[in-house]
Amino acid sequence: MLSVFRASAANDSSVPIMPTSTVEDYLKSILRLTQDADGIATVGGIAAELGVTPGTVSSMMRHLSDQNLIDYVPRKSVTLLPEGRQQALLVVRRHRLIESFLVEIMRFDWSEVHEEAEVLEHVVSDRLLQRMDDILGHPSHDPHGDPIPDASGNLEQEDTHSLAEANVGPTYRIVRVQDSDPNFLDWLRENGLLPGCEIKLASRDAMAGVTEVIGPPPEHRTTRLGDSAATGVLVVPVRNAT
Repeated sequence: MLSVFRASAANDSSVPIMPTSTVEDYLKSILRLTQDADGIATVGGIAAELGVTPGTVSSMMRHLSDQNLIDYVPRKSVTLLPEGRQQALLVVRRHRLIESFLVEIMRFDWSEVHEEAEVLEHVVSDRLLQRMDDILGHPSHDPHGDPIPDASGNLEQEDTHSLAEANVGPTYRIVRVQDSDPNFLDWLRENGLLPGCEIKLASRDAMAGVTEVIGPPPEHRTTRLGDSAATGVLVVPVRNAT
């Protein structure tokens, strides 16, 4: 009887399919790509990010479309529908809370936690996640400055700019680091460029692709960043900075 039920359920698109780690990875990838491309992702972009073939992505897109999680136009675009966006944001919430817990409670370095969270985000229970959130005091941002969606999948939008786009002269506060590469995060920490610190954008050499910043006191260390590094550091201007 059980095998008959499973067979019939597999052929009935009205029967909801529980999210799997693969589905969650796809939804999270689409969310990340659409945030950078006016709300639209492509099969090619998803394939490149996840390291799979376009044919594999197309097959999954049809599956997600059948589940009313995405709007899929073959060979053109992929966009998240409301239910798909909420599921993606809840995966992001798990990831960022886990990262926060590993850093704040387990004393991992911020450069170590991304890969651990990539695994744990698919297996941690809602009950355990809620306990982590309670212990942490309900943080609004993870160790890299990324905003944490709330329990309903709502995400606060932030008006930030990368250092590569910011104007020379003003003082800025680092609010977020987009790159999860451990070597880059170690380098930022060694140079005192962490979320929450204030820096002055001293100069930019567009031809050389180098941005120079002056770090926070007491060292006021001067650090030079290439375009790739500067793009990964998001900042907001500090009002009334002296």
